[in-house]
Amino acid sequence: MRAYAWKEAEHAMEQTLPPIVFRKAKQPDLTEIVRLFRAAVRLMDALGIPEWDEIYPSEAVHRDDLSRSELYVGQIGGAIACAFTLNGRCDAAYATGAWRWPDLPFSVVHRLCVHPDFQNRRVATEAMRFIERTLYAEGTAAVRLDAFSQNPYALRLYERLGYEKVGEVTFRKGLFYLYEKKLLPD
Repeated sequence: MRAYAWKEAEHAMEQTLPPIVFRKAKQPDLTEIVRLFRAAVRLMDALGIPEWDEIYPSEAVHRDDLSRSELYVGQIGGAIACAFTLNGRCDAAYATGAWRWPDLPFSVVHRLCVHPDFQNRRVATEAMRFIERTLYAEGTAAVRLDAFSQNPYALRLYERLGYEKVGEVTFRKGLFYLYEKKLLPD
């Protein structure tokens, strides 16, 4: 009975979530984006997920993404609930991946982050759906990304959305899994 009540409350919370408005970030958003990532890092540290820190992702990384018009935000009721970067660039270590569609045009999702105040409300799922719809409409055939092996929330998200693990790489913070999903039919 208790688990049922929890599921019912979770469902009610999801239904009451106002719509998420996704858009490219603008210069005035930068301060709020940096605060969002700092809040997420504090929570991740408390949960024992040492993926990000004061070194990465830095304000300079976000500023660089913003200058190239690759940084996006998702707003709920005027507040930035999530941020992510979307582009066609990947780390050289991605070359080790056993990509299932190596010859198709692809985009890479970087640094998808949901503010702790908006977590557990399917914001990350909606962000990924927005990304997939946008890329599909542009004719991009596949999405690639990496996820920290010690972040069970991210791993579940990507696998639930149909992303397939195609390799492993080691970055400064440890082992990351490479994922890929094909968007366009054959």
